Amino acid sequence: MIKLVVLDVDGTLSDGKIIYTDENKESKAFNVKDGLALACWTKSFGKKAIIITGRSSQITDRRAQDLGIKYVFQGIKDKVYVLDDFLKKNNISWDEIACIGDDLNDYAMLKKAGLSFCPADASHYIKDLVNVVCKSNGGEGAVREMIENIFKKENLEEEFLSLWQ
Repeated sequence: MIKLVVLDVDGTLSDGKIIYTDENKESKAFNVKDGLALACWTKSFGKKAIIITGRSSQITDRRAQDLGIKYVFQGIKDKVYVLDDFLKKNNISWDEIACIGDDLNDYAMLKKAGLSFCPADASHYIKDLVNVVCKSNGGEGAVREMIENIFKKENLEEEFLSLWQ
């Protein structure tokens, strides 16, 4: 059973584009479809989700707060080290996690995860590694696909759909 989903941000929760304004502000776009599925995962099903990203951004904190994701690790070079520590502290095994990532800095984490996903536009190295290559690109519904895949695999699909009936 999957107890935890682990999310990369740039190229996974977002489309990977980082826009800088003349006022030196940064912006990213997130997909509401991904958000709906993640909010169901955390709020309706009471499951855990964490973000582990190589970059640091206040935008990521805000998105995590909107989605009910309590655990956010930013500016991380060694994602496996951070995730391993988190898993030990929360009594979760690597087999009980699902990860999604899109690029080489996610490689080691995806390789160890019990269930691994990547967006359709991920690096070919990552596509060759993961259990599931989503049909959607990063920031365009790939995380939603991951959550729905888990619900289906764990026979929670009817319960998920019942939230909307």
